[in-house]
Amino acid sequence: MFDIEEELKKLPARPGVYLMHDEKDAIIYVGKAISLKNRVRQYFQSSRNKGVKIEQMVTHIARFEYIVTDSELEALVLECNLIKEHRPKYNTMLMDDKTYPYIKVTMYEEYPRVQFCRQLKKDKGKYFGPYTSAGAVKDAIDMIHKLYQIRTCNRSLPRDIGKDRPCLNYHIKQCSAPCQGYISREEYGENIRKVLDFLGGNFGPLLKELEEKMKAASDAMEFEKAMEYRDLLNSVRQVAQKQKITNSDQEDKDIIALASEGEDAVVQVFFVRDGRLIGRDHFYLRIAEGEGTGEILDSFIKQFYAGTPFIPRELMIQQEIEDAALVEEWLSQRKGQRVRIRVPKIGSKEKLVELARKNAALVLSQDKEKIKREEGRTIGAMKEIARLLGLERISRVEAFDISNISGFESVGSMVVYEGGKPKRSDYRKFKIRTVQGPDDYASMAEVLERRFSHGLEEQQQLEDRELPREVGSFTKFPDLLMMDGGRGQVNVALRVLEHLGLSIPVCGMVKDDNHRTRGLYFQNQELPIERNSEGFRLITRIQDEAHRFAIEYHRSLRSKEQVHSILDDIPGIGPSRRKALMRHFQSLESIRAASVEDLSQVPSMNRGAAEKVYGFFH
Repeated sequence: MFDIEEELKKLPARPGVYLMHDEKDAIIYVGKAISLKNRVRQYFQSSRNKGVKIEQMVTHIARFEYIVTDSELEALVLECNLIKEHRPKYNTMLMDDKTYPYIKVTMYEEYPRVQFCRQLKKDKGKYFGPYTSAGAVKDAIDMIHKLYQIRTCNRSLPRDIGKDRPCLNYHIKQCSAPCQGYISREEYGENIRKVLDFLGGNFGPLLKELEEKMKAASDAMEFEKAMEYRDLLNSVRQVAQKQKITNSDQEDKDIIALASEGEDAVVQVFFVRDGRLIGRDHFYLRIAEGEGTGEILDSFIKQFYAGTPFIPRELMIQQEIEDAALVEEWLSQRKGQRVRIRVPKIGSKEKLVELARKNAALVLSQDKEKIKREEGRTIGAMKEIARLLGLERISRVEAFDISNISGFESVGSMVVYEGGKPKRSDYRKFKIRTVQGPDDYASMAEVLERRFSHGLEEQQQLEDRELPREVGSFTKFPDLLMMDGGRGQVNVALRVLEHLGLSIPVCGMVKDDNHRTRGLYFQNQELPIERNSEGFRLITRIQDEAHRFAIEYHRSLRSKEQVHSILDDIPGIGPSRRKALMRHFQSLESIRAASVEDLSQVPSMNRGAAEKVYGFFH
């Protein structure tokens, strides 16, 4: 039994992270502290004005745990990681999990390339972005290839110059074929310099060059070529018009502001690179009643910049945040140079922040109905299912299915839905080990036994500090198990859970004669569900997803079995010798007809191996 008063006395006066658990042992809040002793005790002191969210959260705390760190900065980093991993109910949560595209110029190569990427690496490449549209980035890269004929191949140059014929890009005039030596390294380098100017927003020289080429082609009556230059000119002008100058200091900065209403908030971010506004994006957050702008911004900045690879030199925000100095230190450490957080009060910078706020308010008002509909499809549907089953709350659902064809390669699938949405990182596949033939009940029992035994082991290892917290993939148990079937599958699951000493609600997704879901089997009775309800639609999606995932895995195993060669069954003949035999003889019939002497002539085959092959066929 966890005695909160006794455990509070044991708290150390050191920096760290604390995790609050509810009665189901779910993590409902993660926080950091300079002094764990002082911070955690504040939650349980009735005299403090804690706010609506904290007051409500404290009533659900069944126990807490903590992790001591060497500094407050380490605690901040750990807090960000744990919030992202566990998505606690009472933390302000960033709903979007976006990655942004970049354009990378591989300056570390002698003949650089221009590539699309979503990660920044410490590889001496030059990166441009982040951009908000992957399509626009790909269009820009295509334009660069047309304008400057930069190579796309992964040949090692100059080592491989002249080894192979030029590729199709050379023939369609989108590559200058440095692989053939058709362009000198100096000329190619000059083209790369122009690419860097283009990506940096210096369009003047290029526009002038294209106009001159268009005019020259027109004067020479080469009208098709003139039209090509005209189209390129128009494309470059479009890009140039989108690059609006925001200020003259040439700094990289993000401008951040938000609008909130009830439990919903939208944060708008303007991305400014080299003094130019290159894009903007908005993000949805789920907040608690009474949370202020500064508190929401603080949570957003920590979660967003923990996941994005690019950190600008400056963040301009609409209101001061509590941990500004600490967050600056953390961001500076991540970037490798000083990062500043500022709240502009007057002038053009303040107007930009206000513009971001107005955009956030506009998105919130326009998308409020959309947000409500999405919530109805997900969280609302979960609540419907909980009411139907008489359960207090459902957050995480796991569904299982078995797939086989006449007992061949039986497999099991586990799909996970959290908050009404699939959590694909927690999906798992099981290849049935102990069951022979088409016995779905025995196969399901094996899958459930393995899943929950593994989870119990991981939970024990976590308690003993033998396993890093982020490693335990089976640790989190569901609020509800959904079986793809009725009474039989449900009883199998209940027997396994009873054997392992676990108490988890189990229901079956019952189908009608047309193989369509018609209701749920729960606690020895079938519960009908309204076919037009969001709960019914969610049940159908979960059932279809479990079935799809099992079928997909089974199909991949069948494909592997179909490419199995008879040569795989010859003892002592490994992959390299199999390939050598097929390369030399071209067919199994020729291998079968070959003598020991013929087989011995094959590269990598000795006399002993040749005799094994000959003996196998004869």
